[in-house]
Amino acid sequence: MKKFWIRTASSVIYVALFVGTMLSGKILYNDSAGTIVFLLFLLFAACGCTFEFYRIARLKSAKPIKWMGYLAVCMIILLFSILILFFRGLRLSEDVYSILGMLFIACVLLVLPLSAVIQLWRGSERPFGDIGYTLLPVFYIAIPFASMVFMQMLNVWLLLLVVVLVWINDACAYMLGSLFGRHKMWTKHSPGKTWEGTVSGVIIATVAGTVAVGVWSVFELSMWQGALLGLTCGVIGTLGDLVESMLKRSAGLKDSGRAIPGHGGFLDRFDSLLILLPFATVIIVLFII
Repeated sequence: MKKFWIRTASSVIYVALFVGTMLSGKILYNDSAGTIVFLLFLLFAACGCTFEFYRIARLKSAKPIKWMGYLAVCMIILLFSILILFFRGLRLSEDVYSILGMLFIACVLLVLPLSAVIQLWRGSERPFGDIGYTLLPVFYIAIPFASMVFMQMLNVWLLLLVVVLVWINDACAYMLGSLFGRHKMWTKHSPGKTWEGTVSGVIIATVAGTVAVGVWSVFELSMWQGALLGLTCGVIGTLGDLVESMLKRSAGLKDSGRAIPGHGGFLDRFDSLLILLPFATVIIVLFII
């Protein structure tokens, strides 16, 4: 019973922080201020995810250049957010925006060659493996978090819908899989996941997306677009969960960390979103806006 209440309390706090910072622009009646508040939350969460990723890498005997990874992840999210604020009308001089743009490009283009050059002095037995572990958080963590900033600027209600559909998919897949699941989906990476639960979660997420856009006009979507978004969240969100499970199982871990009581770590809470968000952003740009 104690574990149940701990898990429930941590869930409430997590949802309140995530949704509260996401909607802070509406709460404060200032979209730019809302982006800054949400950015601070995302930077904190991204650093937590990166910390856990490097912890897993160390368990696999890798030696990533951690300071470079943290710097690259934070710089990409931060600079991308500042450029987003530019489109929202933040008043800075053209020289400042030129410098920020060049820093963003330099951060993206130079992180790979710099990490390779640094390996010359580190004496690593697997230098290119360590380079890979150093850079993977840029793609696995920084880009999805930057996508959240973009989606918040585009339509914060749309971002909220994506997040809620992922939670619906996860919750329904878990509950229905526990009740009716018989056929294991991917025992190597996620022994508890079943086809019955997964398919049920995807169907319910698709229906929920369709109903949500039909009931609430705030999303500004047609019903087929809501169904497409729900289907994407269900399918790709499940794959994101499996990818994070694969990462943990490769290091012999059940949870990525202990930062969130009753739930594990940051990666355990953001696992589905990390793979989903880039796909959802592409789907939204191509078929919705």
